[in-house]
Amino acid sequence: MTENKKQKSEETSTNLFDFLSEELIFSILDFLDETPLDRKSFSLVCTSFYSLEAKHRKTLRPFRHHYLRKLLTRFRNVRRVDLTLCPIVTDPSLADISNACGDKLRAVDLSRSRCFSGAGLRCLAVNCRNLVEVDLSNATEIRDSAIAALAAEAKSLEKLSLARCKAITDLGVGCVAVGCRKLRLISLRWCLGVGDFGVGLIAVKCRELRSLDISYLPITDECLPSISKLQHLEDLVLEGCFGIDDSSLEVLRHGCKSLKRLDMSSCQNISPVGLSSLSCGAGDHLQELTLSFVSPVTLALADSLTKLPGLQSIKLDGCPVTCDGLKAIGNWCTSLRQLSLSKCPGVTDEGLSSVVSKHKDLRKLDITCCHKLTYVSIDHVTNSCTALTSLRMESCTLVPREAFVLIGERCHLLEELDLTDNEIDDEGLKSISRCSKLSILKLGICLNITDQGVAQVGFCCSKLVELDLYRCKNITDSGISAIARGCLDLEMINIAYCKDVTDSSLISLSQCLRLNTLESRGCPLITSLGLTAIAVRCKQLTKLDIKKCCNIDDSGMTPLAYFSQNLRQINLSYSAVTEAGLLTLASIGCLQSLTLLHLDGLTPNGLATALLTCEGLTKVKLQESFKSSLPQPLLKHLEARGCRIRPTMLEAKVRGHHVARLRTNLVAQLLELLRASFQWL
Repeated sequence: MTENKKQKSEETSTNLFDFLSEELIFSILDFLDETPLDRKSFSLVCTSFYSLEAKHRKTLRPFRHHYLRKLLTRFRNVRRVDLTLCPIVTDPSLADISNACGDKLRAVDLSRSRCFSGAGLRCLAVNCRNLVEVDLSNATEIRDSAIAALAAEAKSLEKLSLARCKAITDLGVGCVAVGCRKLRLISLRWCLGVGDFGVGLIAVKCRELRSLDISYLPITDECLPSISKLQHLEDLVLEGCFGIDDSSLEVLRHGCKSLKRLDMSSCQNISPVGLSSLSCGAGDHLQELTLSFVSPVTLALADSLTKLPGLQSIKLDGCPVTCDGLKAIGNWCTSLRQLSLSKCPGVTDEGLSSVVSKHKDLRKLDITCCHKLTYVSIDHVTNSCTALTSLRMESCTLVPREAFVLIGERCHLLEELDLTDNEIDDEGLKSISRCSKLSILKLGICLNITDQGVAQVGFCCSKLVELDLYRCKNITDSGISAIARGCLDLEMINIAYCKDVTDSSLISLSQCLRLNTLESRGCPLITSLGLTAIAVRCKQLTKLDIKKCCNIDDSGMTPLAYFSQNLRQINLSYSAVTEAGLLTLASIGCLQSLTLLHLDGLTPNGLATALLTCEGLTKVKLQESFKSSLPQPLLKHLEARGCRIRPTMLEAKVRGHHVARLRTNLVAQLLELLRASFQWL
């Protein structure tokens, strides 16, 4: 008996996972990369799992920079550091990263960080010789010297984003051109200090460029000859370059033979003549063309595009459209895969029908706000384009209820469907529920649908990830419960202003363990009981809007603080939450955004204490009157910590009206002076 007991104890003490190789365990961890909580649970199983998970981790995304040193000590094999959740990143922090990661580091994202300088960037580049990707977008304080310090050492850099670095000039970009010869992608979007000289240098020196974004730069024809000589350029973005005209495209026609994607949105000096010249040379391999807000879609424009044999996607958002223009597009020999006509005035049944009847391989169609379309268009679209995966038709208000039945009957491959502000009813929803691959469904302001139609979607569309029911006044707990039972992978749901929804809906939705975004503003019947159910079970919750949920009070904040440790954004406006509840929320380490309008139980002292306690905050929205009651030293401290307090939209509008009134007064004074001058003459 004693020997048997010993054998059993030895068998139970043996860890079967010890027989698995590291490679096999790493393969298991690869499946957990998308869910941080699963990785954490895995690492807490035993000491060996703890060390193996640390060894496997390749990406690090800390909530605050002062945790970096401790994290880097544990995770030794990090290849990518994402600092977008850290508003303040100092030079010592970048030094810690460079010392810990060394040559293993390949990518750093600083697109939402500030307080670092050229010294920190240089340290990063010196110690991390294999660094290939750096994102410095929105670094408005960064100047040429900092960019020069990075470029001098980062010889292996392949991707660099300087979008909205408005203090950068041609000098800094020139240093990048000289130092980073291996660049394949660079974004200079909204770098207003960069002109033809800087862009030209990049094109001349960085011959391996595949992607170039120079949107909203004050460039002219001068830099285009250099760009046209880039033999590997595939993606060129010229959005908002008002200095580009037809003669500019004439320059490009002789080069850019490899160009696949061209974006000329808002280039208002481009005409069909320029596009025609482009298609004679550089357009041979062009697959995607964006001409939003550029030129009317006339017969001339359509004819100029017929010479683009490989064109698969065209976006004409905001362009006035003629029937002849659409008919000409329909007569192209090529077969379009994507067509976007969002907010295009002039789109009619005749024009759209002529396009879709010829381009039967369409996968994505956007006819948002095409207010003249009727049943005829939907009939032609669904009959011809049965392989559609995305259909966006928000605010097509003349399309009758019966037309939506055709979508479900004919387009079974749909994955995304936007029917916001349309006349669809339950019969239409029942038909659409046949689209079993549907993952995104937007039904905001669809006033004719009820629980019956929504329930059918829940029963049949098990792959649904995002559902928008904003202001669907006839939806109650019954419909939401059916969605929760059938769509367990739901990640986002908007039930704002569904006033008959109660706690029962939130209790049902708590079954959706992947839920990360819940928008339930204006639901007065929801209480802290329903919110508690969400907090306890939906551990991945990151965004919560309970504005105007007047029955949610402090008792709902305690479970949020305890269970919802991934919560980053919350709107508490017009709720019954007091400063006690707010102080409870302050314990959530990754909370970044707070909106606190018209909270009767909030005092300046309580607010100040909560703001000081919640160290990860980056944005707080308050009434200006409440902001003015906070002491200035506190506001300066919060600003230094990376937190910005913003006024409400209403107050911003008031300020805008005030500025407009000042301008009006100034104009009036100038007119009076002119009149006086003429009288004197």
